[in-house]
Amino acid sequence: MIDIPSVQWAGANAVKAMIDDVIAENLDVEKIFSSSKSTFRIADLGCSVGPNTFVAKQNITDAVQQKYQSQGFASQMPEFQVFLNDQASNDFNTLFASPPPERPYFATAVPGSFHGRLFPNFSLDFVYSSYALQCLYKVPEELLNKNCAAWNKGRVHYASAPDEVAQAFTTQFTKDITAFLDCRAKELVVGGLMVLIMPGIPNGIPHSSSLTGGIFDFLGQCLMGMAKEVS
Repeated sequence: MIDIPSVQWAGANAVKAMIDDVIAENLDVEKIFSSSKSTFRIADLGCSVGPNTFVAKQNITDAVQQKYQSQGFASQMPEFQVFLNDQASNDFNTLFASPPPERPYFATAVPGSFHGRLFPNFSLDFVYSSYALQCLYKVPEELLNKNCAAWNKGRVHYASAPDEVAQAFTTQFTKDITAFLDCRAKELVVGGLMVLIMPGIPNGIPHSSSLTGGIFDFLGQCLMGMAKEVS
């Protein structure tokens, strides 16, 4: 069985060098300094409750501090404010019970769906999301319609399902990611940066051949077996 938190931790560390490069090459420190901004605001969308979000925020703040120092603005280092976002049902009490004791930022909880607006216009400098955007805003309606070719009877995933099921998921994801990007376009400052990490498969690979698909199919069979025993 895949340990999801470990996968997320590995993903966050795998992109650390990429984040360092993105910030080093694209963060306009002189522009930020000339605007008299004293706070650098970071949002983690879909943060969940584990320690991985704090690892990622440390990587980002370290890279920003390095950029300021390399540009000769070490004495004008901004304060950092981190917004930790997830659904309102997220266990924020557990999340805030385990932050690093000497974190270089102020942390704030922002409950709500990232498929809608969460922040004022032009208020964020950096948006980060790891292994969250693959979660759909809602179940495609076609999957719940017994008279539709996309009715996903007896399955919890689309890997072994008809193409109509995969297409229903694709259509919903297209709507969701469009809404997400539209909202972030309004919330990011001009020149703001965004890093998004999500699982995927290369173009041309059948969805039935994906590793995660096989895992979820196996999980679905276990759940269906348990449901039959209960009934």
